[in-house]
Amino acid sequence: MFNFDEVVDRRGSWSTQWDFVADRFGVPDLLPFTISDMDFRTAPVVLQALAQRLEHGVFGYSRWQHDDFLAACCHWMVSRFDYQPQPETLVYGPSVIYMVAQMIRHWSEVDDEVVIHTPAYDAFYKTVRGNQRQVLEMPLQRTAEGWQCDMTALEARLARPRCKILLLCSPHNPTGKVWTADELQQMAELCERYQVRVISDEIHMDMVMADQPHTPWARVARGDWALFTSASKSFNLPGLTGAWGIIPDAADRAAWFQALKNADGLSSPAVLAVAAHIAAYRHGAPWLDALRDYLSGNLTWVADRLNAAFPQLNWQPPQATYLAWIDINPLGIGEEALQQALIQQRVAIMPGSTYGSAGQGFLRLNVGCPRSKVEDGVSRLIAALHALSA
Repeated sequence: MFNFDEVVDRRGSWSTQWDFVADRFGVPDLLPFTISDMDFRTAPVVLQALAQRLEHGVFGYSRWQHDDFLAACCHWMVSRFDYQPQPETLVYGPSVIYMVAQMIRHWSEVDDEVVIHTPAYDAFYKTVRGNQRQVLEMPLQRTAEGWQCDMTALEARLARPRCKILLLCSPHNPTGKVWTADELQQMAELCERYQVRVISDEIHMDMVMADQPHTPWARVARGDWALFTSASKSFNLPGLTGAWGIIPDAADRAAWFQALKNADGLSSPAVLAVAAHIAAYRHGAPWLDALRDYLSGNLTWVADRLNAAFPQLNWQPPQATYLAWIDINPLGIGEEALQQALIQQRVAIMPGSTYGSAGQGFLRLNVGCPRSKVEDGVSRLIAALHALSA
C-alpha cells in the first residue's frame, strides 16, 4: 500500500539534515544520517488533509482547544496505549523541547538540579543548562538484557536537596530503550518519596519496534508530572511545528497558559500542524504500522551487514526509534579518527559524544530513510572502519 523505497530528493528544500550538514560536520554535500527526521513523505491521509486546508486558502489565527483536536489526541492515546486522558488536562505548544523548558522554569529555580538518563538527547543538556539549572547525570548501564537504570543510584540522586525534576525520555533517545511498566513504577515511587516532579518526553512513543510495549508515564504517575509528545517524529512533521501533552494539575496548567500566552505571546498554533495531527491520529494508523515494519527491516539489515563485517560488535537493533545506537568501542577506534574517515567516505553520522561523555565511542545512525540509502551509508561506514582497522 505504501512505497517507502521511493527516494525523495530533499536537497534544496532548506532541510537541516541535507542542506545544512556543513554546519555540524564542516563539509557540504555529505550523505547524511544525522538529525532525527525521516526522508519519507508523510502519510497520504495527512497530505490530503493539508491539501484540503491549503485549498481553503485562508490562514488566519487559529485555536487548538476544540473537539476535533482534543478528541483526536485522546483517541490516539486510547487506541494505541490504552490510556484515556481527560480532555481538559491537555496542553499545546510549538515543540516538545519548548514545553520541557517551560515546565523546568515553572518547577525549579536557578541552580536546581534536573536528573537525566545518560547518554541523553543533546537538547536535554542544552535546555537544562540554558535555563541555568544543573544537569544531574544518571548513566544507564549496558547489560546482556539491554540498557538498565540502577535504581539505588537513581534514588541517591533524587534524594539530593536541590534535585527538583526527573526529565525522562521515554522511549529513550539515543539508546532506543523502552522502559518497562515495573521500571516506571519504581521511578514514580522514588520521585514521590523525594517530592521530585517528573517531565516525561514521549515524542518517540509511536516508534516502538520490539514486543515490549510503551507505557505512558500517565499510567504509573504519582505526585506532580507532565507528559509531552507530538506526531512529528512518527509522521515526519517536525517542520510544521506543534506538540501537545498532559498536565493533570489545574494550578500547573494555569501557570502553563500564563507563560505560553502572556509571557511568551504564543496564543495561536500553526493551523497546518493542527490539521496534520488530527488526520494522523484519526486515520494514519495503517501507514504508521507499515512504516514501523519497514524501519524494523532497516534496523535488522544494519545488524546483519555490520555484524557480518565486524562480528565483535554483535550489534542488536534497538527496542524503539529509528536510530541505530552503535558501540564502536570494541574496535579500538578513536572518535575523531572515525569522523575524519567517515567524511572521507562522504557520509555524515552523528558521533556518540554529541549525547554526553557516556556516548563516547558510539555512533547514532538514522535509518529513517529508503533501504537504498541505508545500504549506501552502511557500506561507507564499513569502508571507513576497515580503513582504520587495517
